[in-house]
Amino acid sequence: VWFRRCTHYLFIVVVAVNSTLLTINAGDYIFYTDWAWTSFVVFSISQTLMLVVGATYYLTFTGVPGTATYYALIMTVYTWIAKGAWFALGYPYDFIVTPVWLPSAMLLDLAYWATKKNKHSLILFGGVLCGMSLPLFNMVNLITVADPLETAFKYPRPTLPPYMTPIEPQVGKFYNSPVALGAGAGAVLACIFAALGCKLNTWTYRWMA
Repeated sequence: VWFRRCTHYLFIVVVAVNSTLLTINAGDYIFYTDWAWTSFVVFSISQTLMLVVGATYYLTFTGVPGTATYYALIMTVYTWIAKGAWFALGYPYDFIVTPVWLPSAMLLDLAYWATKKNKHSLILFGGVLCGMSLPLFNMVNLITVADPLETAFKYPRPTLPPYMTPIEPQVGKFYNSPVALGAGAGAVLACIFAALGCKLNTWTYRWMA
């Protein structure tokens, strides 16, 4: 039993840390005004998938509704700690950026609780709800951060080499609604990653047998 528990906690730490590493630059798209919408969609999807795989794993392992939200809180605290060092270096970042994971994780918990801990409902309903909601919360978050141009002038970036220079704005946009595109792609992909989170739970028990 103790070995299984240690493996469980190790998994939680590893997944949470990797989730945090992937989402650590999630607010960075405010600098790239030419590519803002494209970056917004990509970051929204990456955050959704990292949140849903870890939260689903944790939720199905414990079987207790509420642990998905607790997992999102772990990601939030880890990111705050990591960003603390960036604050010390003068890098601009608003703390309000990170807690957008919490309401999406709450929807996972709600789907699990409302369907009486049905794993398949969690994958389908929870995945769709989480995937559709996070880009929306992320856009609210984007509205609250400092003006991109003002921030870019205040914290100038080094000159980019020619091959990295962004193309003009119209190329760096996905249609007219990055929220809709992020929500649509996230709703589909989050279900797959929720299933992966459940499978990781099964594999953990199998390894410990």
